[in-house]
Amino acid sequence: MKHSLLIVESPAKAKTIKKFLGSGYDVIASNGHVRDLPKSTMGIDVEHDFEPKYITIRGKGDLIADLKKAVKKADMVYLATDPDREGEAISWHLAQLLKLEDGKFRRVTFNEITKNAIKNAMKQARDIDMELVDAQQARRVLDRLVGYQISPVLWAKVKSGLSAGRVQSVALKIIADRENEINSFVEEEYWNIDAELSGKKSSEKFIARFAGDGKFALRSREDVDKVYDAVKDAAFSITEIKHGERRRKAPLPFTTSTLQQEAAKQLGFSPSKTMQVAQQLYEGVDVAEHGTVGLITYLRTDSTRISQEADEAVRRYIADKYGKNYEGAPTAAKSSSKKIQDAHEAIRPSYVEMDPSGLKDSLSRDQLRLYRLIWQRFVASRMEQAVYETISVKLDAAGYTFTSGSSRLKFDGFMSVYKSDDSQNENENRNDAENNKDLSWINEKTVLKCEDIRPEQHFTQPPAHFNEGSLVKALEELGIGRPSTYAPTISTIVSRHYVAKENRNLYMTDLGEAVNGIMCDAFPEIVDVNFTATMENLLDGIEEGEIQWKNVIRNFYPDLEKAVEAANKDLEKVKIRDEVTDIICENCGRNMVIKYGPHGKFLACPGFPDCRNTKPLLEKTGQKCPKCGTGDVLIMKTKKGRRFYGCSNHPDCDFVSWQKPVEEKK
Repeated sequence: MKHSLLIVESPAKAKTIKKFLGSGYDVIASNGHVRDLPKSTMGIDVEHDFEPKYITIRGKGDLIADLKKAVKKADMVYLATDPDREGEAISWHLAQLLKLEDGKFRRVTFNEITKNAIKNAMKQARDIDMELVDAQQARRVLDRLVGYQISPVLWAKVKSGLSAGRVQSVALKIIADRENEINSFVEEEYWNIDAELSGKKSSEKFIARFAGDGKFALRSREDVDKVYDAVKDAAFSITEIKHGERRRKAPLPFTTSTLQQEAAKQLGFSPSKTMQVAQQLYEGVDVAEHGTVGLITYLRTDSTRISQEADEAVRRYIADKYGKNYEGAPTAAKSSSKKIQDAHEAIRPSYVEMDPSGLKDSLSRDQLRLYRLIWQRFVASRMEQAVYETISVKLDAAGYTFTSGSSRLKFDGFMSVYKSDDSQNENENRNDAENNKDLSWINEKTVLKCEDIRPEQHFTQPPAHFNEGSLVKALEELGIGRPSTYAPTISTIVSRHYVAKENRNLYMTDLGEAVNGIMCDAFPEIVDVNFTATMENLLDGIEEGEIQWKNVIRNFYPDLEKAVEAANKDLEKVKIRDEVTDIICENCGRNMVIKYGPHGKFLACPGFPDCRNTKPLLEKTGQKCPKCGTGDVLIMKTKKGRRFYGCSNHPDCDFVSWQKPVEEKK
């Protein structure tokens, strides 16, 4: 009897897949990459046509020895790493390292970890796609060249320990540009005038808003006074009533980008946390009465396409649970020009019949919340549109036009499953004057009484600061990076303290501004959005077999080399001032400053090396201690960097908690 070996990336995935294959298969995990470029040197032989020098990753000796033993026992080896460029490259590295002979190994890929998907994948085993491998090699070499050539410039001109990255530098510039936009924003005054109107009955009340006379907008108090004086005693008469419908389309199922955006908005997850939890759901969790189950499809995708089998299953589910009238017409998938990502489906549940409510005892809180979001979005994507009955009213007062309107949900459609406060919802609450619940009692002959006229002054607002979700959206729209890069890119600029995260918003730090300034001055092409997007397209061209990967490197490197040489010669050193606090050093009396360490911010004396005093920086959460009621809840860190919460009245109050206290809902 023949014996086969299947190599996957993670132990969790191995456990899930093992139960789908018979006794003739061993399933072993490689724990991700087994070879990579060295950390101590650049690892690219520039003088010999940019040949990468791969080495075995330190600490994987025992694992590789076990893999080699398993390979010797097997008649056939199947490489089943993730179905993307990086996964293809890992399979290629495994084949090289384990010295797998042609005809003795095959590559298999699957979009979901289900019995049918695994068995179909085994039937469609293929050779390693070297075009995918080369696209990944090109990305890795480009990133290594940029990082290892530019980072020393930052060490010399700013401070040691900094890093530059091909994609992270562009993301940093995008945030910096938004900060500049906000700082240079000049607010403009504008006014609204709302009229509170009523009919005969006490329930017949609504708000109408000034819509102008076609000649001017309300930009000043003088404009407002002119209208106010004219309409304050005027009769309001109805000039037009329109009855209509407004439809809201069902949302598309999740891509990597939209999942990260929606998880940030609805769950407060960072992109990295979203990907971490989604990876767990994809690889498999223990579900009561089912064993280890992969609950969602592959999590790195640009596609909104759904397989025919999954589409038919969810439509049956909708018809059975909600009724045939809730089953929607097929939704057009968002097109994608990327071959490998579009080869995947959208992110969806592997088994639509696994309702989130039945998994409460099997999943952690975060797993359940993210799974529910994915499940609801997928089911909603195959449901009918929501329909609103709308009434819009135009009124005249002293020759000026006021408008009002109302909308009533007529058919909830997909909203019976999934609701989001995203941009699609903005039309439903366009302004206060249109937020009337019901105007069905109004007709052209209705006599109205004006109860009040309310002018309100407003000022235009600057663009919003980026948060992690909106930054992911911007990166995707600009063609910067790919599904696998969004989360690590943002994590890097935050962990490097180029960007600070406060109340979910991202703000440039002094360090980030200094790094961005040098990158813009010395390496404008690297941080140019169009150049970076073009580079992504070139990587896609490699993947599609249209471009030879080393040609991309050969064309890129000479300009980089010249820019690095000029930067080392011409740039002046930048001094980053530490943030001074009002906390006094008890050893020497100086005001302590905020420094950054491996576990975040801490306080240090600026008198170093004469004074070496340091202490934790205790940040307030804005909540009062739930135990004593008088102290502030502070964010603290253990010696290993884990966050916990304690009372500022310590040691008099001994309150500590791993969970952040929140205000009690009233």
